[in-house]
Amino acid sequence: MTQATRDWWRDAVIYQVYIRSFADGNGDGEGDVAGLRDRLPYLRDLGIDALWINPWYPSPLNDGGYDVADFRDIDPRFGDLAQAKALLDEAHGLGLKVLLDIVPNHSSWDHQWFKEALAAGPGSPERARYVFRDGRGSDGAEPPNNWRSVFGGPAWERVTEADGTPGQWYFHIFDVSQPDFDWENPEVKAEFLDILRFWFDLGVDGFRIDVAHGMVKDMNGPDLPYDESGLLDRPSIADHPFFDRDGVHEIYRGWREVADSYDPPKLYVAEAWVEPAARLARYLRDDELHSAFNFDYLKSSWTAADLRRSIDDSVTVLASVGAPATWVLENHDVERVVTRYGRGVTAAGAGHAGRVSGPVDVELGTHRARAAALLMLALPGGAYVYQGQELGLPEVLDLPEESLQDPVWERSGRTERGRDGCRVPLPWAVDGSSYGFGDGSAWLPQPSGWGERSVEAESGDPASMLSLYRSALRLRRSIPADEPLSWLPSSADDGDVLAFQRGPGFACVVNLGAAAVELPAHREVLLSSGPLDADGRLPADTAVWLAV
Repeated sequence: MTQATRDWWRDAVIYQVYIRSFADGNGDGEGDVAGLRDRLPYLRDLGIDALWINPWYPSPLNDGGYDVADFRDIDPRFGDLAQAKALLDEAHGLGLKVLLDIVPNHSSWDHQWFKEALAAGPGSPERARYVFRDGRGSDGAEPPNNWRSVFGGPAWERVTEADGTPGQWYFHIFDVSQPDFDWENPEVKAEFLDILRFWFDLGVDGFRIDVAHGMVKDMNGPDLPYDESGLLDRPSIADHPFFDRDGVHEIYRGWREVADSYDPPKLYVAEAWVEPAARLARYLRDDELHSAFNFDYLKSSWTAADLRRSIDDSVTVLASVGAPATWVLENHDVERVVTRYGRGVTAAGAGHAGRVSGPVDVELGTHRARAAALLMLALPGGAYVYQGQELGLPEVLDLPEESLQDPVWERSGRTERGRDGCRVPLPWAVDGSSYGFGDGSAWLPQPSGWGERSVEAESGDPASMLSLYRSALRLRRSIPADEPLSWLPSSADDGDVLAFQRGPGFACVVNLGAAAVELPAHREVLLSSGPLDADGRLPADTAVWLAV
């Protein structure tokens, strides 16, 4: 095994596929494996290295597939295992790796284990696979504690026992339909090791781990003195009872042994909302996980100071454990960057329900998003692109209330619209009933004019966001992967410029200020997010790649 084979992921660009909204191959209005297989050449030509597929397991879709009913199968609305195997083979034939989502914190209440737990009753081995507790009070009518769900409301739900009487309570960090596993139970640990092997044996190259900082809990922890419901917020007390507990690291050491038993080894990517960076680095020690999403970078505001702080912290701390930094601007849980950067407040909102309100200047947001793309793809390490990000899609803010499906909407008492606005099905064609997404309509309504940002429309436009991403991903391969970042002095007096070099021949400059600035000495402009001014200076909210 060569080192290059082992470490392909260190500087990879990974494309996130929210399968229900990517491409509909059978005309039922929902994306599926067949649609994804048809579009694999598009992903290859975009210039990515791998794709990560959001959950495609059997699920009632109470939480977009993160409520898994069977961890070893494909939901029939998406396809079957034979199609999944064909997808893996075709992707590998195109030089693309494939990562899946794994959801180890909880299952769906439709999972066979949970049905067995309800039927078996208190004290049974079946119930011990989940977190069941007796309620407080003489009749057990009060939940075991005051902990809150990330999606709003209590994190406990009381069950009715088989004899019809009120019974125990089960714990759910997320929706009521997502009971948490008890990771103190050896049967749970063994089950997930077997699930990993099942998909690795099928040909999957790795997993993105959902809520990687969850799983282990101190169920004897005290009531919390606040509404601790924000997944994207750093836990605001030390020794949090159900986030970022030390016991998760023992689990991942066992998972790493499984990954390393394959040739080439498999990959793990953590979704861990953990701060500061030193806490995140603990997940990336050389006997645990390989990389993690950089949520600190995603949440940063569009200012030179905030971005530079995040870049420096990430690179320095992760290097201490030999892990690469990864960069991300969007995913299926946060507002799209075009919309976010078009607001007065540009930092990402916190929590699944978090959205910054206020007017949006889509033209400004698009201009900044183009510059942000060049900045992200110039940084050392890996990067993630969420489907539609390469098209410059904005958040759909005006979805009809009757179409909203995110559990945040109902659990917040219909006060928080949730995440559906970044999950609207992709436009592939300029026109048609679903802009090329499928032969019929789409499961979420697409806005009028969606075709103007379609793959078809942007493919023929050299000034489009898609053309920018294709050019950047092609040129990125010529940046020496092992060359670290070194900051360059800026010609701006107010600190609104980020300028850095990677090796002796490449530099990136981003102007986040209001006035145009002079470029450093260079041999050639390789790529720019927008035109330079008449004097060759870099305008506001513009980025440039230089040969120096």
